[in-house]
Amino acid sequence: MLKAALIIARKDLRLTAERSAGLAQAAALGLLLIFLFSLSLVPGQRMSAQGAAAVFWMASAFCQVIIFGMLYGYEGNKGQKQGLLLAPIPVQSIWLGKALAGIAMLACAQALFIPAAVIFLGQEPGPAWKAGLAVILICDTGIAVAGSLTGALAHGQTGKESLLSILVFPLLAPLFLGGIRVGSSAFGGSDEATGDWLGICLAFDAVFTAAALPLFPFAYSTDE
Repeated sequence: MLKAALIIARKDLRLTAERSAGLAQAAALGLLLIFLFSLSLVPGQRMSAQGAAAVFWMASAFCQVIIFGMLYGYEGNKGQKQGLLLAPIPVQSIWLGKALAGIAMLACAQALFIPAAVIFLGQEPGPAWKAGLAVILICDTGIAVAGSLTGALAHGQTGKESLLSILVFPLLAPLFLGGIRVGSSAFGGSDEATGDWLGICLAFDAVFTAAALPLFPFAYSTDE
């Protein structure tokens, strides 16, 4: 399963590199959100560390919607989706491969969001910047796990059903809350219960991974 997932992830990343407009669009949306929030500050004013962390994760949330819509769109024409389903691999390999590719792409976008938050929102490294980097990886894993599942549900749908990719936001609320609290410490806020929030984020990842494995074959059917 892992070998097949890595092949799918490598294929998607290669396609993304060849069609860089999708990733650029996702990163540009996140950067635009950060810049717009910076306009609410008077010259020389510094946004609170918790507010900056919230803006960072808001940008990441909207970015992942574009990323997973793009990843599942690669199999949208000429029977590629049916080809993946007929391949002699566990169908969950598709979910895992898309999730791995999504983590890599989201991390690339966030590599731009962090300096943008520092520059435009007046932030600086705080006492828990190492924990902040760790929570980004943990939260990105949860975002990818849930995003890959909802991306499969929304793929090929039109009208109101296409909003399924947006409905993942309430599900990710505990993950974003942990990311904001730890991110606040990373941006110079108070360093309170960082370990507890990291544990909550890890538990979220485990629960959603356990749920996505049996649910994905039903979500990613041949029906359009």
